Formats: sequence, C-alpha cells, structure tokens
Amino acid sequence: MKYVEGLHCIKCAKKYEADPERYLCDDCEDGILDVDYDYSKIKRDWSKEILKNTSDQRIWRYTPLLPIEENTEKPKLAVGNTPIYDIQVLADELGIRKLIIKDDGLNPTASLKDRASAMAVVKAQEAGAVTVACSSTGNAASSLAGNIASMGGRMKSVIFVPDRAPAGKLAQLLVYGADVVSVKGTYEEAFYLSAAAIDKWGWYNRNAAINPYLVEGKKTVSIELAEQLNWQMPDWLVFSVGDGCTIAGAYKGLYDLIQLGFIDKMPRLLGVQAEGCAPITEAFKSNEKLKVSKEDTIADSIAVGKPRNWIKAVRAVRDSEGDMINVSDQKILQMMKTLGEKSGVFAEPAGVAGLAGLKKAVADGIVKKDQSAAVVITGNGLKDIKNARKAAGNPIEVEPDLDKLTEIFKKMGVI
Repeated sequence: MKYVEGLHCIKCAKKYEADPERYLCDDCEDGILDVDYDYSKIKRDWSKEILKNTSDQRIWRYTPLLPIEENTEKPKLAVGNTPIYDIQVLADELGIRKLIIKDDGLNPTASLKDRASAMAVVKAQEAGAVTVACSSTGNAASSLAGNIASMGGRMKSVIFVPDRAPAGKLAQLLVYGADVVSVKGTYEEAFYLSAAAIDKWGWYNRNAAINPYLVEGKKTVSIELAEQLNWQMPDWLVFSVGDGCTIAGAYKGLYDLIQLGFIDKMPRLLGVQAEGCAPITEAFKSNEKLKVSKEDTIADSIAVGKPRNWIKAVRAVRDSEGDMINVSDQKILQMMKTLGEKSGVFAEPAGVAGLAGLKKAVADGIVKKDQSAAVVITGNGLKDIKNARKAAGNPIEVEPDLDKLTEIFKKMGVI
C-alpha cells in the first residue's frame, strides 16, 4: 500500500495502522474508520496521462488510490468500466439541462457492489483468510459470491440474507457456490447473526458498513464517472441510499480527485431513500442521531433500518452542499418503466430510486432547471423480476388469429 498513510476514526480522529483486519475504532460507538492517503506522493507519481495509457479497464486502473498491495491477486471478474449515457429525452422530461445515466447494473454480477466485493477478496487474502462472509439484502451477497467464485475454488463465501431476499439474487448465490443462510427475520437480524458467526469462526468481514476498505472499492464509481466525463463534473450526482456506504464512497472518490487536481469542482450529492425506510434522510434533516426505522419498501437493496455508515453518508452530503429526499414505492415503480422505455436501461427498484428522487428534487426546486445531473443505476432489473412485472404490466394475450389481434391493436391504439 504504497500511498496509504493509515486509518482514522471519523468521530474521534484516533489513528490506526492500515491492518486489513482493522474495522472499527476501539474507543467510539459507530467509530467507522476512513483510509488516509499521501496525495503529494500520488501527484508526484501518477497523472491523467498515465491513467489514460493504462490498459486494464477494471477498477484496478485506479490502484494508486486504492488501499491494496500491488501484487495481491485480483478477482478475475471485469469489475468496473460500466457505460454512461447522455439521455436528453429524460433530461427534458425531468426538466433539467442535462442528464447522464451510469449503468452500474452492468457489472459482472449486475450491481455496483461488485466494486466493494472485489476489494474484499483482495483484503481477505492480505489478511490471510480463505473464507469471507457478509449479511446482505441480496446484491452485496451475490457480488461477494461471484467474485469469490472467480478465484477458482481457492476461497469460500458464507452469506446471510433475510428471508425476503428476491429469488433472482438467491439463485445467483447458489449458482456461485456460496454457503447461503436464509435468516427468518429482518436484515438487522441477519446482520447480527453474521457478525456473531464471523467472530466465532474468524472469517473475513465483507460487511461494507463496518469494513473501511470496501468504501474504497465503491468510490471507484465516481472516479470512473469523472474519467468518462473527461473530468468535467455535473452539478449534481445522485445515488439511492441504504446503509450509506455507496454515497460515502462516491464522495471519497470525488474528494481524492480534488486533492489531486483531476477535477476542479465537487458535485452536490443527492441521496435518495425509500419512504418506507429512510433513517438516514431523517437524521440528515433533523441533524440528530440516527433512529432505527422499519424496513417497508419494495427496494430491498436499500431497505436497511439500522444503517451503520450513516455518519459518513450524512457528512458526505453536507460537505458537498447536497441534499436528501425520499420517494414512494409507487414513484420507484413508475420510474423503472420510464427509464426502460426512454433509455433501454433496466434497473431494479433500488437501482432506479435515485432517478425517481431526482425527478422529485426538480419538482421541489432543490435541483434547478438549468443544472445538470448524473444518476448512478446501482443494480440491474433482472435481480427482481417480480417488481419489474409490477412496473411494466402484462403482455397482450391473444389467440393465433390476425383479425383478433387487429381488433385488440385498434382498441389499444397500437395501430
């Protein structure tokens, strides 16, 4: 870790060595740690020109900004390099000047969380571990299982999910060969069981809200976006928010780029939660300590009633002079269909919640009509077919008779 100076607690600022198994501050409740870099050394050794000539298109192209040993074996999956789309028709519909969609649902296991899981596989090896475990509502689990599987059977994943996890995500886990524990309870109960098991058997902890290195994997989404936009950042950068790790990671990536002089402005972050599970939004708006929330939303990937990375998330939004907003499940379903019809991008409910929140933020005057925004789609719609069908409706059913089909088409206005 050539450029890593160490870790510090975001609450008390106590410093620690960057041990791969150092997760939390010893002295603070909610003492989440952050990774510190020597930016002067990175600036001396690394540049946009060097990056431009780097052939590896995966997240490892940003190694100077990652807390890893250069020679540690990387997972084989091609994590990162997901596409961006400039979609003017959606910008016009939302009422803003410009809209960029970054489809991180096209990562290998179909979610942004591949970025964190790839990092977990590397750090687990550096810690001398062969088994990596986590609790998850689905995407973190499947991304970990897939990245572990890419190591060819030399490592193992143990996954804890609440029993409401969508069938598509469970299928992924089982196909990847993970040991899957379906917990009859909430995500919170699955988390505590995973924590107890990790402690008992000494597995490496992939839970992103605790492990400070995983945020460093997630931050590559904003670094990558900046590079794809030729370092010209939009006014707003929008994310759905569950445990707070992704938006905190996005901020960290942007902060890194500013320190290096790669970008000259910090986009304002818009964090979006579902109305049925919005504890971080409440903490942000009230400026008070987080209160545990119910987990009542179709957007399972952001249904985290007791998020552990809420402090980093709130600070990221505040430090960027951004805002937070909540959206209903109905608006999420509507936006799944709108995004699909207008862009060809298929997003799961949590993946599209950010875009639904942006639409509401424009209507509320938070985002101005002359501003630009980029929205990161965090997960693919094939993860949750049940809710995709709710959003899209049913196909036309007809007997194999052209006259009857013509009659139906006329009634529906197809012809």
